[in-house]
Amino acid sequence: MLLGSASSQSLFLQLTITAWQYTKMTVLRANTNRSWRALGIGLLLVLSAVAAPSSAHAVDTHPDGAADAMRWPQRSIRFLIPFPPGGPTDIVGRLVAERLARVLMVPVVSDNRPGAGGNLGTEQCAHAPADGYTLCMISIAQCISASVVPNLGFDPVRDFSHVSLLATLPSVLVVNTAVPVDSLKSLIAYARAHPGKLNYASGGSGTSSQLLMEMFKLQAAIDMVHVPYKGTGPALLDQVSGSIDAAFFTAISVGPYLKLGKLRAIAVSTRERMSLLPNVPTLDESGLPGFDGGSWQGAVMPAGVAREIVYRMNAALVTAVRAAEVNERILSLGGLALTNSPEEFQRFMQAERDKWAQVVHAAGVTVQ
Repeated sequence: MLLGSASSQSLFLQLTITAWQYTKMTVLRANTNRSWRALGIGLLLVLSAVAAPSSAHAVDTHPDGAADAMRWPQRSIRFLIPFPPGGPTDIVGRLVAERLARVLMVPVVSDNRPGAGGNLGTEQCAHAPADGYTLCMISIAQCISASVVPNLGFDPVRDFSHVSLLATLPSVLVVNTAVPVDSLKSLIAYARAHPGKLNYASGGSGTSSQLLMEMFKLQAAIDMVHVPYKGTGPALLDQVSGSIDAAFFTAISVGPYLKLGKLRAIAVSTRERMSLLPNVPTLDESGLPGFDGGSWQGAVMPAGVAREIVYRMNAALVTAVRAAEVNERILSLGGLALTNSPEEFQRFMQAERDKWAQVVHAAGVTVQ
């Protein structure tokens, strides 16, 4: 038997002596029946003394973090959303947070921390205490930033405990109706016949909308002029007006203009077609095999969070995302609810970071 520390051994000795003295004294002074009863009490005290060091040793050999993990969660969880209210990441984040609170039975407080293309709030998560009470939405934007933002305050793979993917949100390649093309094949042919004539819009230099188009340009071997905007809203309005030829936008943002005939859908960025636009083919099936550039959202915690907590948070998020109302809302945004394990999500983010780093390097993308 291990007796633990010196203080544990001393306590064991004192309790044993006290128990034996009690038993001896009572046996000598009492009748036979009481003697047996006293002997039983004394033996219980001895056994308690024997157990005490073992318990003390057990406490000594289990770090406080393990005990905290067993009791988690005991208070509210802060859910950082590093983008402004109203966007796809915010909508998905708040939807998941509301359901997650029901699953964990503690408040989950959505906290929008926009700025620097989502990097400000993400950096706050990276430097938050690793106690299991900070969760953060993360997206394709942070994997791109790792290659285009100098002195980024975090690494999207190294500085987080990856919990789960939450949703994928495909983008749609659209052209204004003045561009004389109606398919990916005709768009590529037109761009090759008129190098540098077509332009494309993005929500800003180094954003996913630019990187998607640059990846398309590289694979299609075409030249188009980049016109960066401060957000996709102004870019979309200019495309509808006719000053922008092509762009990648989310289905929910271009849907009304497609119905009105103001824009023309050419292809979907992911390998599977979208439920909102079932008749629009993918780039992969339209002549660019392997093209897959969908946006996505996931959840991370600071690096160093106990694995028990990470796995329990993963299980809670999977339950939350599988709820019918969550699935239906994500589908209404043109997305797909999708979860995975912490290990799978970490590998996914590593692959995303590496993929976009190659595009950034090949296209010479810089942040202006």
